[in-house]
Amino acid sequence: MARLGHHIAHSTVWRILHDAGIDPAPRRSGPTWRQFLTAQAQGIIAADFLHLDTVLGTRLYALAFLEHGTRRLHITGVTAHPTQAWTVQQARNLTVDLGPRTESLHFLLRDRDTKYCRTFDSVFQADDLHVIKSAPQAPRMNAYCERVIGTIRREVLDHILILGESHVRQVLKIYEEHYNRHRPHQARGQLPPEAQQNPPAVRNLDTYRLLRTRVLGGLINEHRHVA
Repeated sequence: MARLGHHIAHSTVWRILHDAGIDPAPRRSGPTWRQFLTAQAQGIIAADFLHLDTVLGTRLYALAFLEHGTRRLHITGVTAHPTQAWTVQQARNLTVDLGPRTESLHFLLRDRDTKYCRTFDSVFQADDLHVIKSAPQAPRMNAYCERVIGTIRREVLDHILILGESHVRQVLKIYEEHYNRHRPHQARGQLPPEAQQNPPAVRNLDTYRLLRTRVLGGLINEHRHVA
């Protein structure tokens, strides 16, 4: 039937195999993907691209890395033209910033975006990291990095009109510092990524206003420096 061009439904194939006494193949030995992520969390760092549009309609791209174990966020750069050479340079910048902490990492998790390349992978493989590519059209395989990008959008980018590259670099730099030093995470018992104990309580809990104040203050100082 299939050779004659007729499409056979999955249920029909299942019924034929079931009637013939052929059961579905059992799951291969080994942990599930969720079990792997949980067991290897301390050794995984994930990468993903974040895109955003300026008020003039220019699309910009930022490359974000997230350490699964600590939830530490790294936003390495922003560009309007994310070439493979640019992406490789961001990988090199990250390994320099990580320093000795690279020794505790064993896996780099990324999708199959064409902006990555073999040279990008080789930067991490040189530090004995094994590169794992998520399956096509399976964003849940990189769910932690996908979620932090959604967090950046909801907590910052949805509330600010981006003027250009320098502006978004300043915004993301301030948010990265806030995310790593102050923002609590449920997976870490409400501790920020860079904290070993609960920080002292603060009176002003208006996070949005605090971020807006710091962003605007940074932009004013930047314009004064340029002037």
